[in-house]
Amino acid sequence: MNADARNTIDKVDATFFYIFGISALMLLGITLCMVWFAYRYHHSRHPEPMSDSKGHPLIEIVWTIIPSLLVLSMFWYGWTSFTNLRDIPEDAFALKATARMWSWSFEYENGLTSDRLRVPTGQAIEVSIESLDVLHSFYLPAFRVKRDAVPGMTTRVWFRPEQDGEYNLFCAEYCGTGHSAMISVVEAMPQEAFDRWYNQKQMAQQALELMKKQGCLGCHSLDGAVSVGPTFQNFAGRERTLVLPDASKRTQLADRAYTRRSILEPRAELVEHLPAIMPSFQGRMSDEELEMIVDWLLAQRQEDQKPDGAKIFADKGCGGCHSFDGSKGLGPSLLGVFGHEARVQSEGALRTFIADEAYLRESILNPKAAVVEGYAPLMPEFSDLSTAELDALVEYLKGLKGEHRH
Repeated sequence: MNADARNTIDKVDATFFYIFGISALMLLGITLCMVWFAYRYHHSRHPEPMSDSKGHPLIEIVWTIIPSLLVLSMFWYGWTSFTNLRDIPEDAFALKATARMWSWSFEYENGLTSDRLRVPTGQAIEVSIESLDVLHSFYLPAFRVKRDAVPGMTTRVWFRPEQDGEYNLFCAEYCGTGHSAMISVVEAMPQEAFDRWYNQKQMAQQALELMKKQGCLGCHSLDGAVSVGPTFQNFAGRERTLVLPDASKRTQLADRAYTRRSILEPRAELVEHLPAIMPSFQGRMSDEELEMIVDWLLAQRQEDQKPDGAKIFADKGCGGCHSFDGSKGLGPSLLGVFGHEARVQSEGALRTFIADEAYLRESILNPKAAVVEGYAPLMPEFSDLSTAELDALVEYLKGLKGEHRH
């Protein structure tokens, strides 16, 4: 068991309820005293002051010492809560959060990127926070943590999700017109599920290497091309007709059971119109290797819908710097951007380009290589976009018709 099993919730909550409890008791006590004094010393009962008291040292000492002790105790609770939030566990899982107007992106140590913060349940998480433009604030109310994202410096925060689920992530610092839409999600998942997601690139590469070693790619293509065996492209999302031993037929979408069976007993169910030449791989690979290949095949699934370029544009916060109406912002207007003549600073010289598809792609993936004249090189790289997402974003930009103005 991990000796350092702290979280960020318990001490913050304990401090809050302690201070709230003291405040509530003081409010109640002061209110009762007010009511009693108003009744006991009402002017109708005592029209003339009668007290000749010159002071009461004991009472004065008591009401000085007790509030001082209460204030010191509240400071102690607050200090221990603060140090707990700043003392990051040594075994914390580290990743980086990048804030920009108006979106969050997350980068893991293995190079994986995501627009939502995926983490393993029960593990302490350390987040290094950076901002690419203005002041933002990383706020996770469910875990009682908030930390500013400051341009030019790195801040850190940690938390420990103890239950699976999704938790809202907000920007708590006003950062422009799209501030209210700067929302993401912390997705806490079981360790096994997280490991599968986290290691997907490495496992995919290992699966491909294993299939090459076993000779699978000699008969099955990866790009949809016709070969001796069916293509692996869109393996799980493609419906195929199978011929059974009794010559009957049925259709099948790949599930785990079918995929395992097609590797271990390939002649039990033949894909229609293909020869029965695939050998059985029973005993030729370990169960771990078999599951690795099955996982890879089941991940080969065509999305039901193409990526939405407008949604990608909004999610990446592009509208914070680029207008649609020809007005000047932090970046040039995108109205009629496709096909216009762009004057850019490139390789130390002023050059002219026609904004074709190649120019748009390069401007998204490597924006500092050619900066439009009159603008600062503020735009970050969007190398985390998939090929399909990049295609969709370029098509969206091509559709912004009108007369382009810088």
